[in-house]
Amino acid sequence: MSVWFVTGASRGLGLEIVKAALERGDSVVATARDPRAVEKALPGRPDNLLVVPLDVTDQGQADAAVKAAVSRFGGIDVLVNNAGRGLVGAVEETSDAEARGVFDINVFGLLTVIRAVVPVMRAAGHGRILNVSSTGGVVAWAGWGVYSATKFAVEGLTEALGLELAPLGIQVTSVQPGPLRTDFLGSTSLLHVERIIDDYAVTGGASRVWAGENHGLQEGDPVKAAAAILAVADLDEMPARIPLGTSTLADIRAKLAAVGAELETWRELARSTDHVA
Repeated sequence: MSVWFVTGASRGLGLEIVKAALERGDSVVATARDPRAVEKALPGRPDNLLVVPLDVTDQGQADAAVKAAVSRFGGIDVLVNNAGRGLVGAVEETSDAEARGVFDINVFGLLTVIRAVVPVMRAAGHGRILNVSSTGGVVAWAGWGVYSATKFAVEGLTEALGLELAPLGIQVTSVQPGPLRTDFLGSTSLLHVERIIDDYAVTGGASRVWAGENHGLQEGDPVKAAAAILAVADLDEMPARIPLGTSTLADIRAKLAAVGAELETWRELARSTDHVA
């Protein structure tokens, strides 16, 4: 049996991961800014569940949550960094405060939790970390630039972290889900930039419209995504990254093909910048 530590566990994918782990008998530390929301979603409070408050931007809260987890269950085997927030709007439309707000949760919040959890895993000599990124961590779209920038950052951090922790017995995976049918496109998780510039109506503006029209119609099933994440965490060797969803596969393949084509097109120009011996 494993001990899971899940951030952003009050709803959506995080809640489904908690449910799936509990159902198979694992122990779970479910964290959220409002622990009452977790308790409401999981009535009965089974013995293998610990609900603790956690604002991922607060290092003190993160340290306290990890201390509570170790006190209750003796350690942490699997960390799922799921807490996150969306932001839609053209890059120029996005204020500094709006950009910093989403970076604080998606990037710096992830780092906060890693700093709290990894020492426990290093001491144990084993552990699994799954950082929830996005298709938007590989492919950027008009209107999602700042959000994608946070997930591109998660991808880079995850890749480096995996290399750093592998010799210590800790494996790291980037989870890249496509649009899941959760409340992510709703007002509780997705923020819209305040400034609107008419020149971006058919680009960033179109993304705002898409978000409104597709809330509740997303292709991905969060229950199945949670099952896939549990399956990956159980593998002897986790992959460095795992895409989830048909559109994710298509979008990433198209991006890789485009990058490959550009490498070939500009190969000689790239080589021309080398020192010649």
